[in-house]
Amino acid sequence: MSAGADVVVIGGGATGLSTAWWLCREGVAVTVLERGIVGWEASGRNGGGATHPYSPLFREEQRLWPTMDELLGYPTEYRRKRIRIGLSADELAMYEHGARLAEEQGFAVERLDPRALRELVPWVGERVAGGLLYHFGGHANPQRTVQAYAWAIQDLGGVILQHTTVTGIRRSAGKAVAVETDRGSVGCDAVVIAAGPHTGRIAAMIGVDVPLAPARAEMIVTEPLPLIRYGGADGNGLYGRQTLRGNLAYGGGPHEWIEIADSRTPRPVNSPVVRSLARRLAELFPKIAHLRVIRSWAGIVENTPDGRPILDRLQDPSNVVIATLSSVGFGLSPASGHALAELVMRGKCTFADLTWLGLGRFRDLDPDWRRDAGWLPGSGQPAALRA
Repeated sequence: MSAGADVVVIGGGATGLSTAWWLCREGVAVTVLERGIVGWEASGRNGGGATHPYSPLFREEQRLWPTMDELLGYPTEYRRKRIRIGLSADELAMYEHGARLAEEQGFAVERLDPRALRELVPWVGERVAGGLLYHFGGHANPQRTVQAYAWAIQDLGGVILQHTTVTGIRRSAGKAVAVETDRGSVGCDAVVIAAGPHTGRIAAMIGVDVPLAPARAEMIVTEPLPLIRYGGADGNGLYGRQTLRGNLAYGGGPHEWIEIADSRTPRPVNSPVVRSLARRLAELFPKIAHLRVIRSWAGIVENTPDGRPILDRLQDPSNVVIATLSSVGFGLSPASGHALAELVMRGKCTFADLTWLGLGRFRDLDPDWRRDAGWLPGSGQPAALRA
């Protein structure tokens, strides 16, 4: 065990690792604590999308992703541009809303009629309303990217302790002074809690309520196909990409709401959810509906009551930063890590307004919010997914 660090980052997912990497770049001594293996949950098991025009971090996300391979010194397999496919007019209108938000921020979007869409994505069927080609955004390989963050942290002198479970946070004079683990204590000057679905449980150790609902996230991977020009093409409630080997890797809700007290990884997938993913992928790409699903993954994502991230520095303890990206952590990780590092070092983010991502917006939240939203285990699931 390390005797101490300037900053302890709790959580070895994309958000925690990016934060640690940005801090290491500033010469800060960082120790990352991860209860399992880095990227073992949703950070390494997602669609790899990097296109979030709704977020105040969007501009920084788009600025950084094309440079991440060079900055990290390791490959992320980032590929630029993304296609949204509208099977119906209503679905296309939903994607159009996001496109307009991006255009208002100076990013280009190309509208595709069904014929133009099929020229770019030949797997699309005849019954489609149209699509959108984002001349921004894109996707990366989650496993490659998480590993790149971890190696880059170690290259800069940071310490990553895997298989290390946080058991408590020691306080003194209004600050966190040490993080207790099952392997010993790590003294620190500041703490970042970015533990994905475990963020609420760890924040409770210092008397802070972070409202989160954990859910299982499923992904399926098909046998490979010849590469298309822009492999990030999704719709029909799915997110995903074509890998560089040609496989299709896709996921998407509805998720299965769970409790995580007794959760272990790896975990078996939920067969009804996987069947739903395969069916919707066949609907999206009917010309390749014969493809076999060759493997599947299951991870855990966390969701805030309003679906927006929480990025905030607490007042008590005054040296603790809380981070949960509410299911969009991977794509925003270059920007969110930058923002969180600034919250640690400067107390504020200099490149984006994080006001509406503060924890204080849940101050008057009903304690039964999960029940009211139908986000309890065994509730809110379509009948086909409860079978």
